[in-house]
Amino acid sequence: MGLHPDWIRPDWPAPAWVRAVCTTRAGGHSQGPFASMNLGQHVGDDPAHVAANREHLTRALRARPVFMQQVHGTAVVQLQHEADQGLSADGALTQQMGLACTVMVADCLPILIAHDRLPMVAALHAGWRGLAAGVAGSSAGIVEAGLDALADAAGCSLHDLSPGLMAWLGPCIGPSAFEVGAEARTAFIAADAPSDRCFVPLAQGKYRADLPSLARRRLERAGLSRFYGNDGSDRWCTVANSAFFSHRGSLLRHGISGGRMAACIWLV
Repeated sequence: MGLHPDWIRPDWPAPAWVRAVCTTRAGGHSQGPFASMNLGQHVGDDPAHVAANREHLTRALRARPVFMQQVHGTAVVQLQHEADQGLSADGALTQQMGLACTVMVADCLPILIAHDRLPMVAALHAGWRGLAAGVAGSSAGIVEAGLDALADAAGCSLHDLSPGLMAWLGPCIGPSAFEVGAEARTAFIAADAPSDRCFVPLAQGKYRADLPSLARRRLERAGLSRFYGNDGSDRWCTVANSAFFSHRGSLLRHGISGGRMAACIWLV
């Protein structure tokens, strides 16, 4: 069994030993608002359907996806072959073959990272709180935590590692749909004033936020220069594009959170 043709395969110059994919709604067993490839166990779907979808994903990857309990934080785990499912973290890296670093998303941004010479990969779950670390004035979020963890695993400084790193940004809620309060804008511009350009003011202290652009700014400030995938257009927007699960979109349409997609990256 191979990858479903409707799943997204990153178009990026990763080395031959790297595999990556982001699932969509297509190819699974779930029904109703979870149709059909829901991978989230915590959203109210039939547990048997979720288990079948996760088994389907494992067979398609020919690797073991390691799912985390994501909490919109900055914890990053290094996966070994004995890694448990459900670790509390929002990022994972591995240097082991056959283990898929996996993040679940339904509006937040998945970031997949590879190195052009070293066999190491990472997956990060980036909502605005994770990017900004949820604290006004903080300069360290999930991106910085993930890159620092990669540098530690490589045994070098991030300055030395970053020229070989590349990042792929997957589907997320787009800038035409992502409405946030003033606290989100404050959290970013306190650490990086030019990020103000990623926010468009609305009425009553609300803003439209460009999550992919905010993530690229964080990656750039950490020393990366190669980015692929989500360009902020509606074709990547989980709310605007019905091929994707969307938490906010499902709440509006069905009154429930809805399903979850997975972005996976692994070594072969």
